[in-house]
Amino acid sequence: MIKAIVLDLDGTLLNSRKEITPDTRQALLRAQKAGIRLALASARSLNGLARFGRQLELERNHGMLICYNGGLITDAQSGDTLYSRAMPKELATEICRFLKQYDVIPMIDRGKYLYLNDAFAGTIHYNGGELDIIRYESRSNEFLICETEDLAEWIDSDVPKILVAAEPELLDEIEEKLAAPFRDRAKAGRTAPYYFEYNARDADKAAAMLQAFEAAGISSDEMMAFGDAQNDESMIRAVGYGIAMGNAVDSLKEIAFDVTDDCDSDGIAKALYKYLPELRDVEI
Repeated sequence: MIKAIVLDLDGTLLNSRKEITPDTRQALLRAQKAGIRLALASARSLNGLARFGRQLELERNHGMLICYNGGLITDAQSGDTLYSRAMPKELATEICRFLKQYDVIPMIDRGKYLYLNDAFAGTIHYNGGELDIIRYESRSNEFLICETEDLAEWIDSDVPKILVAAEPELLDEIEEKLAAPFRDRAKAGRTAPYYFEYNARDADKAAAMLQAFEAAGISSDEMMAFGDAQNDESMIRAVGYGIAMGNAVDSLKEIAFDVTDDCDSDGIAKALYKYLPELRDVEI
């Protein structure tokens, strides 16, 4: 019996227009009406998850927001922090100093603000055009932008995530160089063609998900999870029903319990009705 559903955001819950489709939203509202708990799990910050949680009415249904690739869990209904993992400020400072040798844009969020060095130096080339990556990130996650003279020296507390933006071709070239010096102390890797991220070493979507739901009496065999990227692998492996989206990377499809349709074709709704056909009759 499925008692909890965990959803990655970009490329999974959200379609290519960064929206939750009406049919997918309806299926997830029906699931909650039937007593199933929902959690959103993403590399995004709490600020970046909150509006999608509101669209799915998580605050009314005791849902959870799993942020920073498992570095933070918040109860959407009470606002309480259920789980937290962050990089020590000394490590975050070291990483930001290290990044100065590369033509990259480091960003750190805190509350409603996105901190960076130069708000007017955010243009990268992507997919045949220009993308203001700072504007994209701030608007996508409803951040206000705040400049600081030196991001490395600004850090005065532990940091859940350092987001690094750059030309995709440059990240292809230096990805291993960015990760290697910190591999034993932080999680580091690509989360998009133009994004590289550092998280706390013990931040993990699966570990966070299991701790939160098992505390609520829900076992991994009673969980369903949806994802599309490499950073979803741990949670897809950990649950009884690990579902890869049709647009997922091949490595995720290979380990998934099942593969559904893509994020632009209501893959989540189709999988829910496949394994929980009774949801079609739930009134919302």
